[in-house]
Amino acid sequence: MVYIRQDKLPKLKEYKYSGVDHSLVSRYVLKPFYSNVVIHCFPMWMAPNLITLTGFGFIVANFITLLWYTPTLDQDCPPWVYASWAVGLFLYQTFDAVDGSQARRTHQSGPLGELFDHGVDAVNTTLEVLLFSAAMNLGQGWKTVLTLFASLLTFYAQTWDEYHTHTLTLGVISGPVEGILTLCFVYALTAYLGGGSFWQRSLLESAGVQNYEFIPDVIYNLAWNEWYMVYGGVVLVFNTISSTKNVMEARRARGQKTRVALLGLLTFAVAWTLIPIYLYLQPIILYHHLVPFIFYVGLINAFSVGRIIVSHLTKSRFPRGNVLIFPLIYGVFDSLGPWLQQHVGSAFGDKWGRFFGWPSALGNDVYQVAFVFMCLGLAIGVHGSFVIDVIWTICDYLDIWCLTIKHPYQPVKENERKEEKKEK
Repeated sequence: MVYIRQDKLPKLKEYKYSGVDHSLVSRYVLKPFYSNVVIHCFPMWMAPNLITLTGFGFIVANFITLLWYTPTLDQDCPPWVYASWAVGLFLYQTFDAVDGSQARRTHQSGPLGELFDHGVDAVNTTLEVLLFSAAMNLGQGWKTVLTLFASLLTFYAQTWDEYHTHTLTLGVISGPVEGILTLCFVYALTAYLGGGSFWQRSLLESAGVQNYEFIPDVIYNLAWNEWYMVYGGVVLVFNTISSTKNVMEARRARGQKTRVALLGLLTFAVAWTLIPIYLYLQPIILYHHLVPFIFYVGLINAFSVGRIIVSHLTKSRFPRGNVLIFPLIYGVFDSLGPWLQQHVGSAFGDKWGRFFGWPSALGNDVYQVAFVFMCLGLAIGVHGSFVIDVIWTICDYLDIWCLTIKHPYQPVKENERKEEKKEK
């Protein structure tokens, strides 16, 4: 499949990065640190995309330790494991932020860098959900699914916002800045407290607050991790509304219909209508094999986001639909038949009950687990082919390499003088 058509390739040369960061932490703390300290640690021959990929390597290492110590997301790990997650995530954030400075420094800025950066971020979002769930001892269940939903919606909405406004907008509180720093703090604190089981305790009780009569038991018994999810829900609503507002204003300013842009959210909405239905119908996946299923769902989102970025770079129409959703549709259809037979057909007796529902081809045991791994394999294949095809196409057209610098910048004396004047 061709993901970038030949007539759209010239648009790549019109690319110009546009971004706005309203974060005070980023402006007064992180950016000075990146510009004055970190950037000088990387040699001029190092390609920006290689920096991004190296940073992602820290997250992969974190995930490997997760699979070794807490594959079920509900076991306490040695304190050094949580500490390594904090360090690894901070290094990832640092490398991810510095790659843009390296691109400008080496004069290698281009559309491939933005695509590569967003593609790695999309995969990291899913891995970070698993790491956070393990740190909080959420286990395999609905809490982890809710965390995944919030994280993926935030990332999807931000990419949808960038497509329509042509500008990457980070608010006063954003996932790439405050969100990651919060996670680093959570991991470090978990290491200090000795394990994720601490977050299962009641926040108010562990803080020494008495159980007064005017405090409902539901509120008083809320655990630390549940309060964190409430906080995450508030931030999710704020960021989603902000992205929607940005898109509406941008389209109105161009004299375009706003409701057309909202159709771009349907792909995400359809996927997340099917996901909870499937998990409800297949508790064996929800409570025993959630990790591979989360990978599959994460790749659905990564594939959608990647196609949106490609459309943004080539100024093509917004991509709707996602081929990776079709296996999920089949999974829901296959699981829905026995449920209808049991809960609806049984109420009408043997005579009429047989007209409700149908037998499952996969069942609810080993074949259902195999189906999830098949979906994961398909998602890896489809998304992998997308990544390879797009990178190959862009590199071939722009005459560049992905992880190395093919044409090092050679400044002439005039340019050197101009740069010296700018620095002064």
